[in-house]
This record gives sequence, structure tokens and C-alpha cells, in this order.
Amino acid sequence: MRGCTAMKKPILNQRVGLVAAVLGFLLANAALSFTQQNGIDAYREPATRIIGAALGDRFAWERLAELSDNIGNRLSGSPQLEQAILWAVDQMKKDGLANVRAEKVMVPHWVRGKESCEVTSPAQRPLVMLGLGNSVGTPHEGIEAEILVVRSFAELDARADQVRGKIVVYNAPYTGYGPTVQYRSAGASRAARLGAVAALVRSVGMPGLRTPHTGALDYSADVPRIPAAAITLEDAETLQRMQDRGVPVKVRLKMEAQMLPDAESANVVAELVGREKPEEVIVIGGHLDSWDVGTGSTDDGGGCVAAWSALRILKRLGMQPRRTIRVVLFTNEENGLRGGMAYRDRYQDQLANHVLMLESDSGVYRPLGFGFSGNDKARASIQEIATLLRGIGADRISAGGGGGDIGPAVVQGRIPSMSLEVDGSEYFRVHHTPADTIDKINPTDLALGVAAIAVMSYVVADRPARLGQ
Repeated sequence: MRGCTAMKKPILNQRVGLVAAVLGFLLANAALSFTQQNGIDAYREPATRIIGAALGDRFAWERLAELSDNIGNRLSGSPQLEQAILWAVDQMKKDGLANVRAEKVMVPHWVRGKESCEVTSPAQRPLVMLGLGNSVGTPHEGIEAEILVVRSFAELDARADQVRGKIVVYNAPYTGYGPTVQYRSAGASRAARLGAVAALVRSVGMPGLRTPHTGALDYSADVPRIPAAAITLEDAETLQRMQDRGVPVKVRLKMEAQMLPDAESANVVAELVGREKPEEVIVIGGHLDSWDVGTGSTDDGGGCVAAWSALRILKRLGMQPRRTIRVVLFTNEENGLRGGMAYRDRYQDQLANHVLMLESDSGVYRPLGFGFSGNDKARASIQEIATLLRGIGADRISAGGGGGDIGPAVVQGRIPSMSLEVDGSEYFRVHHTPADTIDKINPTDLALGVAAIAVMSYVVADRPARLGQ
């Protein structure tokens, strides 16, 4: 009986969280209902219905759990991604969404294969590693060489005469994704230019109990391609200490990684067709592909399900806006952005009628609001709409909203863009790791994200004036 009680506690806590979120919203929204805000008050009742529906059950979380548990990770070109695409199309049709289709995209097909990394001298010990996406492999017997540990590109250049024939280890402390990801993306080619035979990169992310973070690298065209892998913070610091003590260290890296011919994939698309201006489109979405470790629940299964569930709720409530809302589950964000480019190219002649593009790709933690990029008039409208989300604490509008998948179309069509902004304090602990699994996602946080996307997209789609005009 004690075991049964323990199992019930997490479920009870999640239900309490949902109830508290609903009550908090209703109380805060009631306080706002007496204030007229240039016509936005007409959307207060619809917003209440949307948020209530989003917080009323665990449907979004259960759908994400189905994707994560039954299909798992979804690297471009893999059978799992193809299975996820077919599953999403089938489920969208069951949801009653309109114009459900899979739009063909050819994507890179990188295969990890078997891999390992170990210290061979002064004493043998394994290193925890993950090959970096798009990396070349090693010879069958691997590459064994002495290491050179550096903490920055500046140190690499200062020790350029020591690099040739070595495996360069980048032990750059994580100071934020933007400043640190350069070592993952450019580190292999920077080392190869000086004669290195391989590169190991300290994981780009927060400490995670010896958990490696993978991700894509970019090779320069004018230098040899050398294999590269991520290692953990703990192992990088161990190698640093040994070098600092003057101990020569040898490492053997084995990787079967290879790039196969491009594979067929697809963007998954569904719509809630507008009742008056169906040709004008608001796009919401995320990317369905993931890395081949973990289950891709946070990056970006959750973003896909949040956007998709927003459309499903509007359909279920019978709320058909003036303009069309289109959900897109993009393919190949992680190692090629082919889905985003294919969308831009397919809808080239329709981009002028894209009113807004919104992407969720920062995890589905508790939503704080949205990032926004657009003109001042559009920003004022978005800030006004965001007041409808004050009751759930998602009313902040920050500068610089966008995303990798929507980026190509946004730039080409000069389209206003948004991104769901969340409390991402834990995002880079699981980002691109085997720990990216469904248990990291709180059902209430996901439901709140669904609510925020649904309210924002519905009001933008339904207001008489087009956003920014």
C-alpha cells in the first residue's frame, strides 16, 4: 500500500498544479475584465475559454509521451522520423484539422554508428562521448594520438606550433549557448587548419552528471575534415588537470560516423482555415526531427505538440478566426535546416500573405511570453494581445523573436516573427543529450505553453486589422 501511495503523489501534484493554474488565471483575468483596452476586451472571454480548455486536461502531455515513448528520437533520414511523420499526419486527421499533408523535403542522412573514446596512456580509462553531427568517421582502428587541451581559440592560436598530429581538446567553460557553441560548430576545422588529426569538444551545456551533449558541426571547405566528438565537462577537466601537471596523455577515438545520400522526409502541415480571409496565414510550429539520443521530448517534440495542440483546441472549441492558422512540424532543423528552406521555396509566391510566423523551440517550460520581431505598430498590437495572458504570467514581449525553421521564410518575405519564451534555466542541461526525455517536462508547463500559443495565434488571426497595418 505504501508503494501505491507513493505512485499517486506525482499524479496528485500535477492535478493540483493544473487546478492552481486555472484558478490563478480566472482570478487575474476577472480583475482585468473591467478595463477597456482599445477593443482587446472583446477577446477576453474567448481567451478565457481557450486557457480553460488547455489547462483542463493532460492531452498535450499524453500526446507528447506517445511520440516520445512509442517512436523515440528522430534524426533526419531515420526510420523513426518517417514513422513520426506518418503518425502526425494520421493524428491530425483524427483531430479534424483541414488540409493535412506531408510536404516532401530531401534531407541529409548522417549515421552515427558505433563510437568510443578512451585514454590509453598513462593509464587506460574510458571517456563518455557523443560524436558531433555531420562528423566524418575515423579509420576502422581509430585514431590514437597525444592530446593538446586549450580553453579558447586564442590559446589554440598561441600554441599553433604544438597542434600538428595532436587531438585537440577544447575545454571551453560554458558561459551561455551563443558564446560557447562556436567550439562545437567551428572547432574541428580550426584545429585541422593547424594540423590536428581529431577534435574533442567539452559539451556545450550546463553540468549534467557526466552527460555529453551532441550537436552539428560545420566544416570549412578549405581544410581537411577531421572527426570530432563531444566529451563531458568532468572528462575535459580531468584531461586539463593532467596536462597542467605535465603528464603526456594519449587518447584513442573510434567513430563509424558517415554521411549517406540524401533521404526523403517531409514537413507535416495542417490548417484551421479562416472564415473571411483564408489566403492570409499565421504559421505556428516547431521541428519534428531530433538528435539520435534521448527521445527529443524537449528539443523539439514539446514545441511541435504545443503548437499542434493550440490548433486542436481552437478546432474543438469551434473557434474559427478570420484568417488561416497553419501548423507546421518542420523536418531537419538539427543538421541542415532543409525543412525551413523547403517551406520558403514552396510558398515563395504566398509569403506576402503570411501575417505572422511563430516558432516554439526553446523547450516547453513555464511560458513567460514571446519574443517578437516586427515593426512598431505590430509590436504595439502584440503587446496589447499579450495582456490577455497576464493571468498565466505569459504576457512579457521581448525583442528578437524568431527561429531556425521559420527564419528562411521570415527573411525572404519580411514577415513578423515570434518565439515562445519560457523559463529556460534548465534547458541546456538536457539539450542534445540522452537525458532529453519526457519526464523532464511538467504537464502544467506544457499546457500553459499551449494556452499562450493558442490565444496569441487566434487573436492575431481574428482581429479585423492585419498585424502591423
